[in-house]
Amino acid sequence: MASASPRRFVPPVPPVRYLAVAVVTGSALMIGAMFDSEPPRPSAGQAFSTPSAGMPGRTAPATLLPVQPLPPAKPVRLRIPAIDVNAPMTKLGLDKAGALKPPPAGNPNLVGWYGRGTAPGSTGTAVTAGHVDLRNGSPGVFYDLGALSKGDTIEISRADRRTAVFTVDAVEIYEKKKFPSKKVYGRSGVPELRVITCGGYARRSGYQSNVVVYATLTAVKQPNGRFMAG
Repeated sequence: MASASPRRFVPPVPPVRYLAVAVVTGSALMIGAMFDSEPPRPSAGQAFSTPSAGMPGRTAPATLLPVQPLPPAKPVRLRIPAIDVNAPMTKLGLDKAGALKPPPAGNPNLVGWYGRGTAPGSTGTAVTAGHVDLRNGSPGVFYDLGALSKGDTIEISRADRRTAVFTVDAVEIYEKKKFPSKKVYGRSGVPELRVITCGGYARRSGYQSNVVVYATLTAVKQPNGRFMAG
């Protein structure tokens, strides 16, 4: 039986001028493993439908208008009700090659957040990532990420006791060799979220693609329980 350390997957990082996160050109986000069966793949119907002129392959969020951006605060827990995810979060940094370090393999239910980038709920593109599975066959926190649909919600509890509620705009899967760095990591003038794991499983070669969830902040739950929505 192989060890529980995950196989790393490689979505390329964009040139600095495109970055919403401060990572080095040509570096990589690396997470994933091998599993006996393939995790859910997002269907074509969950992809962006009409490309915009400014960002090929992207549309403006097709859900609700975003709410007022939040000031930066550390994210502490991520919940995705549609796929029963309720996970603690940890800050991720970069390795010597400028790649985003994966969450620790010993806790497959841990979600990583790039701590030098945008805080979830603040203006810009916040980047989160998690394991899809481990070498020992255990499913990871984002095993079912590809099953998400447009309109599903992602909640991130923050250290300031506010909960940022994001609505899914699209779920897409990309071959690693064709990973659209500008589209995924590009700067945004509104609070957006990316949730990334690996996908495109092939029995002989492991994961060949990456699943990316695009979401926009559409509500904020205040410490008193009240919601502010767009």
